[in-house]
Amino acid sequence: MIIAIDFDGTIVEHAYPDIGKPIPFAIDTLLQMQKDGHRLILWTVRRGRLLQDAIDYCAQRGLYFYAENENYRGENKELGEEVSRKLGVDMFIDDRNLGGLPDWGTIYNAVKATAEGANVLKIMAGQSSMAEPKKKKRWFF
Repeated sequence: MIIAIDFDGTIVEHAYPDIGKPIPFAIDTLLQMQKDGHRLILWTVRRGRLLQDAIDYCAQRGLYFYAENENYRGENKELGEEVSRKLGVDMFIDDRNLGGLPDWGTIYNAVKATAEGANVLKIMAGQSSMAEPKKKKRWFF
């Protein structure tokens, strides 16, 4: 699968424009995803020097991305100034997801299950703190 990963609030805690403290198990989980054969794209609001700081932070920990803020390396140069910000990925991992950022163990299990064809919503629902809906009483059963 091709997976887009946010940086601030997902790999590190929010401290933009600085780099925040590492979020536990983020780098380790992303490295394992790469070993599992997934292509990772860094997808962040960071540009220029701030983007390079994020790339360097990850590289110092052994994490190298397939591309950064583009579908593949060189896409922006190849297509010129008019580049869509839309990515053609299978999944986004971002702290701004509905419900926030799950722990990285849950994220890994969801990615693995999705790659195996399972329903990721069932896995994520298993981690939910929402109460089960009450069953309606029926007359005949």
